[in-house]
Amino acid sequence: MQWTQYLGPLSQGAWVTIQLAVYSTILGAAFSFLFGIGKLSPNHLIKTISIVYIEVFRGTSLLVQLFWLYFALPIVGDAIGIDLRLPPVTAGVLALALNIGAYGAEVVRGAIQSVTRDQYEAARALNFTPRQALFRVALPQAIPEMMPSFSNLAVQNLKDTALASLISLSDLAFKAEQLRNYYQDSTTIYTIILFMYFGMALVVTLLMRILENSVGRWRGARR
Repeated sequence: MQWTQYLGPLSQGAWVTIQLAVYSTILGAAFSFLFGIGKLSPNHLIKTISIVYIEVFRGTSLLVQLFWLYFALPIVGDAIGIDLRLPPVTAGVLALALNIGAYGAEVVRGAIQSVTRDQYEAARALNFTPRQALFRVALPQAIPEMMPSFSNLAVQNLKDTALASLISLSDLAFKAEQLRNYYQDSTTIYTIILFMYFGMALVVTLLMRILENSVGRWRGARR
């Protein structure tokens, strides 16, 4: 059958998509905690930087962010005498991570703020510093509350990786477009990648569910 000859190239593209999704999700999670906690900082400079980052990357298109990093940043670098050209994979991972990190930062901020004031007062009564109260009281309670939202963001990030094909990154969407142009068989090719994306999304959801359950058990063990 003709459709079987599509599986090799599409599998290669799927592997690139998986790497993009994994690296950008991990880096995006780091940005989420960094800027989510930063937005709650009493330091005005840190708080301002965090707010600007969150609003800029939530308020602009991921596609524009991707194009800016890949096409515009090198021009800025040339103007100041610095080579700022990014390989397609680096530009793709960074754009996706910065974007998902901005949304994740609001999840982190909201979860931390949902911890009741009584918990902070108890920590203060035990002579905890603000940092100790954050890491030993607030975060252990807030992290399980973040997990459902982080699961949704991880699936969304997987789907957003398709935009990386627009900077000639050979991911699943790019391979599919190459095959479509060559074989003129849009229905079969796009049906296959539809199921491939769906399968990868199911795996991501399952992994996040396992992580969510693990975090829940960790929280229970700390009580």
